[in-house]
Amino acid sequence: MFSGTPITAYALCNALGVATADVLRALEAGKSGLKTCSLDLPFAATTGELVGPLDSLPAAFAAFDNRQTRIAWRVLGELVTPIARARQRWGAERVAIVIGTSTSGIESTERAFGEFKRVGQLPAGYDWDRQHAPHAVLDVIRARTGLAGPAFVISTACSSSGKVFGTARRLLRANLCDAVLVGGVDSLCQTTLRGFHSLEVLSPRACRPFAQDRAGLNIGEGGALLLLEREGEALARLLGVGETSDGHHMTAPRPDGAGARAAMEQALAQAQLAPAQIDHINAHGTATLLNDAAEASAIRALFGGDVPVASTKGYTGHLLGAAGATEAIFAVAALERGWIPASIGCDPVDPALKIRVNPQRLARRCRHVLSNSFAFGGSNVSVLFGANA
Repeated sequence: MFSGTPITAYALCNALGVATADVLRALEAGKSGLKTCSLDLPFAATTGELVGPLDSLPAAFAAFDNRQTRIAWRVLGELVTPIARARQRWGAERVAIVIGTSTSGIESTERAFGEFKRVGQLPAGYDWDRQHAPHAVLDVIRARTGLAGPAFVISTACSSSGKVFGTARRLLRANLCDAVLVGGVDSLCQTTLRGFHSLEVLSPRACRPFAQDRAGLNIGEGGALLLLEREGEALARLLGVGETSDGHHMTAPRPDGAGARAAMEQALAQAQLAPAQIDHINAHGTATLLNDAAEASAIRALFGGDVPVASTKGYTGHLLGAAGATEAIFAVAALERGWIPASIGCDPVDPALKIRVNPQRLARRCRHVLSNSFAFGGSNVSVLFGANA
């Protein structure tokens, strides 16, 4: 078995809490963070909004201040010490940053356009390049951390912050760096909510992944960051990343899940593991009819019907570009803590899926956990993590 890349630190925030400890406590308790959406919409919606206000960025970063960068700043606050340690150990130029996002700063432009409609001009402080562009959050992270290695933003919709692990692995293998800060950040916005509503896949109630009567997804917001290092004291290890692009349809998954299955097979091959050695799968599990059926088909074809499967989108909503990194941390938590989270809202599980979805938290010592993220256009990524000892 491949020994893997150490994950030496992580942090996240989302609808379950603004601190990592709060998020994981709610996950263990099976407590959902989904609530009625506070945004002004012409339809009913349930979302995973962050609880309470987010602090403004310091004055030196005021030009970048928006909801997405505030989320990133909040998560970075928990990683100041491990990032500084990595910078000192490897050198700032040898620590890379790879961030995934889908909505980036769209929310800022929506507010600016609303102001334009009201008064005929954009707000004085609005700056598309620093508040909307995908690279804006990367600029803030680089400036705050002092990291000067290779830096990328990946935006492939819902697979974005799953694919960051593949990029990080290649950077390390090419000896372009010795450590990589990876993750994803996205905030709620009108464009996304209205877009998914127009596709008729947005549920007005709390989503129910893999349930027989599932009615669609909920959108959430949040951020998640993990530090990968060439060597170090590991909380868990990155063992493999599988990436495919089946291009079946712009928005619908390939019904047989062939692209998803191929991504999982690649991750297993990199880790030199057999399907029977996987203890748990954190599924993409969006609670739409087509996605859950296609993913279940892929899982069943490769693993059979016994491996415990859970979707954590019933807790946070679908975090889009931040989903992969968020669920990677949930996968690591399962390895560290000896339990698999309940797949809340799944009961009764759709019998046509023929996979094992647990409505209650399952006490189980896991050695290997797979986390899936699938996106529009057939962009699929499967990330495999292993316990440290």
